Amino acid sequence: MNANNLASQHCQPRKGKEHALDAAQVDELLRQLPGWQRRGDAIVKDFRFADFHHTLGFINAVGFMANQEDHHPDLEAGYGHCQLLWSTHDVGGLSLNDFICAARVDALLAR
Repeated sequence: MNANNLASQHCQPRKGKEHALDAAQVDELLRQLPGWQRRGDAIVKDFRFADFHHTLGFINAVGFMANQEDHHPDLEAGYGHCQLLWSTHDVGGLSLNDFICAARVDALLAR
């Protein structure tokens, strides 16, 4: 599976430990997403922008996509940066949905 393949998928309802990815699966998927790193039971990436206006535009685009996918990140933003953190609380860790959304965010910026 590659980043383009991930970005073309859509999130599915995933509840329960059976949908949690194991360490090998997480490592394989992270190799497809440059700049994303594992932090505990989440994946995280910091995005940099020229100014606050562009940061807010990014946040709005991510928010729109997250609402469409019904899968929402935690985020922290300030002047010129936004850090996204994806995890799936319903599985108690990482699911395929987190990697789909991370790939979709990267695809947003590639346009």
